[in-house]
Amino acid sequence: MTDLVFVDTNVLVYARDAGYPRKQERAARWMTHLWHNRTGRLSYQVLQEFYTTVTVKLRPGMGVRAARQEVRALVSWNPVTVDEAVVERAWAVQDRCGFSWDVRVLNPFKHLPEDPGRSDPLPGGAQERG
Repeated sequence: MTDLVFVDTNVLVYARDAGYPRKQERAARWMTHLWHNRTGRLSYQVLQEFYTTVTVKLRPGMGVRAARQEVRALVSWNPVTVDEAVVERAWAVQDRCGFSWDVRVLNPFKHLPEDPGRSDPLPGGAQERG
C-alpha cells in the first residue's frame, strides 16, 4: 500500500503564490507528484482555508471561479471530516508516540491498526518512543 500524504493549506497556497518563487516551485512539484500517485489527502478545513487565502488574502490572488474549480478538483482527494473519533485517535497517537499531531493530519492514516505495535508505520516515518 502506498502511504497517503496529508497536505496542509500552506502547500496548496504556496503552489499558487508567485510571491515566493522557490516555495511555489517546490510546492507545485510536490502537488504534481501527489496527483500523479493519487496519494494526496486533506480535510474540508484545509479546502476552506485554501479558498479564503487565495481569493481574499493572496496578492495577486485567484479569481473566485478558478479557486472554486481548484477546490472541486481537490475534493477527489477524499477530504476528511474531523469528528470525535478523529480527535480521540489523535490523542491516542500523542500518548503512544510522545508527540502531538494536528487531528486533521491523523484521519488520512486511519488505515493503521487500532493497536499498532512498535514496527507499524506512523505519519512522516516517525518512530514510537519506548
